[in-house]
Amino acid sequence: MSNHAYLGRQPIVDIQQKIVAYELLFRHSADATHARIDGDLEAGTRVLINTFSNMDANWLLGDKLAFINIAAPMLTSDFLELLPAKRVVLEVLETVESTPELLARIHGLKHMGFHFALDDFDHRPINADLLPLADYIKIDIQALGLDKTAALVKTLKDSKAKLIAEKVETKTEYKFCKELGFHYFQGYYFAHPETLTAKVINPAHATVLTLLNKVRNNEDVKDIENGFKADVALSFKLLRYINSVGFGLSCEIQSIRHALAILGYQQLYRWLTLLLATAGNDSTPPALMKTAITRGRLTELLGQDYLEKSDRDNLFIVGIFSLLDAMLEMPMSDVLEKLYLPETISDALLNQQGIYGPFLALAIACENANPGKIEEIAESMAMDPEKVNKAHLESLSWVEQLGIG
Repeated sequence: MSNHAYLGRQPIVDIQQKIVAYELLFRHSADATHARIDGDLEAGTRVLINTFSNMDANWLLGDKLAFINIAAPMLTSDFLELLPAKRVVLEVLETVESTPELLARIHGLKHMGFHFALDDFDHRPINADLLPLADYIKIDIQALGLDKTAALVKTLKDSKAKLIAEKVETKTEYKFCKELGFHYFQGYYFAHPETLTAKVINPAHATVLTLLNKVRNNEDVKDIENGFKADVALSFKLLRYINSVGFGLSCEIQSIRHALAILGYQQLYRWLTLLLATAGNDSTPPALMKTAITRGRLTELLGQDYLEKSDRDNLFIVGIFSLLDAMLEMPMSDVLEKLYLPETISDALLNQQGIYGPFLALAIACENANPGKIEEIAESMAMDPEKVNKAHLESLSWVEQLGIG
């Protein structure tokens, strides 16, 4: 499988939890857990270059930076110079020894416009000379623990580098790191927040959920129209959406009823589903919204050659709803009580079972850059790994074009 490459993308966020960069995770084969420095190094580097050159960095990254792990031998590769320097931060592992040759190469790459990050930083003496060259310093708070993290940050107070807390997994850790003075944050707390204690859904979410149920049950258009009229923001969003340039209508839509007639129930359901991920709850991190929408699109694309159109629409809903428990901070079983979804969708959301379950499981494996799991599920579904990659890249492109986060 060495000719296949899997891509993962994990957000790096600022203090407001806005996405500022992505760490791109490349694996040249399904069983690769780290970069090898023999012939596979070149193959791995080619994958990296191909992704940027063939896929266009603009849609892979939007306007964000790309953080890429670079092994010491890869630093000397001519391939690096093909990357878009101003968009790329090269992450150098803390185990790399700062030889005169390495320092000269880093100076040369910085001159070309590349930025550097020291990864898993913990003050090893073998690379003290790298510290002044670093634009970013990444600290693994799980490996160090919070006390040692605090001590390490104090020693870096005079450094000009921006500090990034890695592997932030809980709200407590995020607050702790924020108070220590970290500039940026990365970890499962932002991309895969844990389910917290249940709380009431705020009005904007409640309105969207109610409308979703009305549309799903094909209720009278007048009832649906009244639901929109009860929420000014929702009405505004609908009209703005349908009058947008991308919709390609020759006349402006003025009424909710007209907009609903143009859209149709299926398209309206999809739009409301997207809206649910981005409406109302200001405490939902933008990175999580983006993860949910990307997952919806990827789940749908993975099923495009396997299922009928109506089932593919359901796959989109399965993907995007699979993070509702985290967004609404309540167990998935409670969320489903409010949505009255078909059993096939509920089965996928609760257990990753049934007709839609494997597509959701595969999308999550792609998201987590888990090559072993990707291959295992794809194989069980007789799905070509190339198809999986293509769907993943297409879903990332589609969400960047929506301009979320």
